[in-house]
Amino acid sequence: MRAITKSVVEFMKKEDGPTAVEYAVMLALIVVVCIAAITAIGTNANSTFSAVGSAIKPATAS
Repeated sequence: MRAITKSVVEFMKKEDGPTAVEYAVMLALIVVVCIAAITAIGTNANSTFSAVGSAIKPATAS
């Protein structure tokens, strides 16, 4: 039982765990910002293409 307790205490003292969690949180925030930016750009591009498409008259068949 002491070996398990000792290994748990040593694991809690290590700095690797919290550092990995911090990197995971930063990565998650970066992904959220990227998704929001891509969504905004996609919506803006869609409205621009729609406006241009409606402004161009379709070719008439002769």
